[in-house]
Amino acid sequence: MPAALVQALCLVAVLEGLFLFAAPGLWRRTMEQLLANPDAALRRLGAVVLVGGLASLWFVRAG
Repeated sequence: MPAALVQALCLVAVLEGLFLFAAPGLWRRTMEQLLANPDAALRRLGAVVLVGGLASLWFVRAG
């Protein structure tokens, strides 16, 4: 696995842990709201986050 991918995955773990550590109640309520949504809505949200992340990565690497 390339080192940059491993570093990115580690950073994701750090951010997830930070949210859980800093605001567990807010995280729990957010997850409950997400679970109440239909699969199609979650797929759309996932697509938006995916495209946003790819665009951000492209801008950061290009600049």
